[in-house]
Amino acid sequence: MKSNEINVDEYCAIFKALAHPTRLIIAYNLAYKKECNVTKMSECLNIAQPTISQHLSILKNAKVLSSHRIGNQICYKVENPKAIKILKQLQKV
Repeated sequence: MKSNEINVDEYCAIFKALAHPTRLIIAYNLAYKKECNVTKMSECLNIAQPTISQHLSILKNAKVLSSHRIGNQICYKVENPKAIKILKQLQKV
């Protein structure tokens, strides 16, 4: 096995971030949406906004998600091609 063919650290960070059920659900759903804000995620998942924000922070730090501000809302989306590839594979399982 050759570890020099892939960025092992980057994939480890992505897998670690996706290892929590809530983060996996957030990222999986965002992979199929253009973007979403914390309020909508909180309502859909029935999870408190501060909890969602903590999970989003972990996903952003792992470079799974990116964000941008629209007015007073921050919208999140999956732009990392490696994360998208991993999340799209889950649909095939």
